[in-house]
Amino acid sequence: MPQAAPPRPRGKDGIAPPGWPRGVRPPGVPGWEDTATAWLFDLCPTDYRAHDVLRRHPPILARMARQHVMAALAAARDGYGTARLDLRDTVPVHAMDAVLRMYEHEGSRAAATKRAVRLVAEALMGDRWEPRL
Repeated sequence: MPQAAPPRPRGKDGIAPPGWPRGVRPPGVPGWEDTATAWLFDLCPTDYRAHDVLRRHPPILARMARQHVMAALAAARDGYGTARLDLRDTVPVHAMDAVLRMYEHEGSRAAATKRAVRLVAEALMGDRWEPRL
């Protein structure tokens, strides 16, 4: 017989954990899901706004946004690893240094966004956080 899923942790409404996205109200406050949905849509291709299922079921939207952010992170990692070889005969050294810094920056940004999407997805499923001292 399958075991029941463990209860989701509960904390307090109105508390945003570290890494929570700017512009998204803390979970549990009035209108927070609307701000979360708008932020998640901004991470996805524009055409996704035409799908009612994503508006009606924000956890599905969070999953779609997570997939896009993970693809961006993978692209940044791949780009960083292959840029020197792919561009060696095409760009000057100073441009290569700049493109590698760009990949580092975008990879870090995508990793932070991936964490923020996870936090929003968890909050959409009812998780709340307790501040720690």
